[in-house]
Amino acid sequence: MRIGLTGGIGSGKSTVARCLAELGAALIDTDAISRSLTAAGGAAMPAIIAAFGPEAQSPDGALDRAFMREWAFREPDARKRLEGILHPMIGAETRRLEQAAAGSPWIVFDVPLLVESGRWRQRVDRVLVVDCEVQTQIQRVMARNGWPCEAVQAVLAQQATRAQRRAAADAVIFNEGLELAALAHEVRQLAEQWRT
Repeated sequence: MRIGLTGGIGSGKSTVARCLAELGAALIDTDAISRSLTAAGGAAMPAIIAAFGPEAQSPDGALDRAFMREWAFREPDARKRLEGILHPMIGAETRRLEQAAAGSPWIVFDVPLLVESGRWRQRVDRVLVVDCEVQTQIQRVMARNGWPCEAVQAVLAQQATRAQRRAAADAVIFNEGLELAALAHEVRQLAEQWRT
């Protein structure tokens, strides 16, 4: 079984992904792939520097994410240009990892922009959405990343709405006010239900 896992920033999607991996799923994290491509020496960095200039590279050689966020807010097509570089590379690595996990009974694709891309619904058997209130997302990201409220809101504005994600879901885990053990229990119950 191939499961597409998604959720807005700060929803708890990464925690659910870890729970699924602990239950034996092969996890393919497209965000982690993106981070490795844009790390110092990452395969995408030469093309990014060619497209956006040397300022796109931080002193340690990785993508300067704050610079790119700022650019994307000023220039709407900047995000599309960056995605045009990254998405084919992420796709190729995702396919490679999927082939490597072919013996696994189930594969979880952790895809933050699953709904936005429009391509993933056909690639997976089920879509699992991790959801919570927008105010909770904002508070979690501010606490976790140290971002100002406006920066979190700007990211949220570029993502699918809660309603759009829920409409695409085969199942929703509402991660509001749940302790880690309760969240893990919900994930376990859903995994057992889907496996049978």
